[in-house]
Amino acid sequence: MIHSLFLINASGDIFLEKHWKSVVSRSVCDYFFEAQERASEAENVPPVISTPHHYLLSVYRHKIFFVAVIQTEVPPLFVIEFLHRVVDTFQDYFGSTNVGDQLPTGQLSVVPWRRTGVKYTNNEAYFDVIEEIDAIIDKSGSTITAEIQGVIDACVKLTGMPDLTLSFMNPRLLDDVSFHPCVRFKRWESERILSFIPPDGNFRLLSYHVSAQNLVAIPVYVKHNINFRDSSSLGRFEITVGPKQTMGKTIEGVMVTSQMPKGVLNMSLTPSQGTHIFDPVTKLLTWDVGKINPQKLPSLKGSMNLQAGTSKPDENPTINLQFKIQQLAISGLKVNRLDMYGEKYKPFKGIKYMTKAGKFQVRT
Repeated sequence: MIHSLFLINASGDIFLEKHWKSVVSRSVCDYFFEAQERASEAENVPPVISTPHHYLLSVYRHKIFFVAVIQTEVPPLFVIEFLHRVVDTFQDYFGSTNVGDQLPTGQLSVVPWRRTGVKYTNNEAYFDVIEEIDAIIDKSGSTITAEIQGVIDACVKLTGMPDLTLSFMNPRLLDDVSFHPCVRFKRWESERILSFIPPDGNFRLLSYHVSAQNLVAIPVYVKHNINFRDSSSLGRFEITVGPKQTMGKTIEGVMVTSQMPKGVLNMSLTPSQGTHIFDPVTKLLTWDVGKINPQKLPSLKGSMNLQAGTSKPDENPTINLQFKIQQLAISGLKVNRLDMYGEKYKPFKGIKYMTKAGKFQVRT
């Protein structure tokens, strides 16, 4: 019923939080803080606050707000009764009628994820948009499943207490987003802008998921001709790898692997580029392709030596691909601008993109 519980003191600091089902970003409390500002007295803050995705239910006792976060409609009195019992438990434990004097105030840092007094000679903020594509392609080249797991990793070395905003050209692409606690959730919900005071150093700003199949572009294709003949000691193996939807970017670090059937004794293959190896014990074929030149597509062709009298395998082998594409987010996500407020210096700023294969399979 209750996803999270936040304890907030009279000065507006969240000094204690507890999560049950999943971690809810503390930025959801922005809605509570707005209501707190509008109330003339602490006792006048509405006990039930509705937000686009949550309900905030609160009680105010002993100079502390106890705020419960729920995601579905429930009888509010049940939750409020629970919160009063939480307060009573604290009171019994601390043996004081004023729990607020016993619990920590949390005023050591207004921004708990960033230390004070940070100083740098070179002020810089770099962000890496990294997307991993998982896909299964059938033997005709059609997409069976495709999805993208993306992250934005940051390296921020800025003096003082900078306040950053990061906006996107097409933020609606992002689905199932998980934020670092520094992100102001309400600003994202209303404007689709990332607003945050960053931690110092390296951190993951957000992770996201793109699963709508029509939005997932497939960057590579594989042409294949793998033939096994019944009662024959020879088979044919031909594959060609090429770029598909890469927006003109180069595909590099291409590695092709395929687990061959047990009946394959050896393979005599010739690559147009790269190196290959077939392990006759494990039956694993590995082809290190490297970079794809669209003007001269890499291919691997030759014959397979099959065990005499072996029947044709039930299924042809699956081809697995690894690859990287620099300066491309395959989802089409693009950063519009990065701005800094609260400090007067001009930092160095940079955005990099990379797409790489996750579990990328082509059935033959």
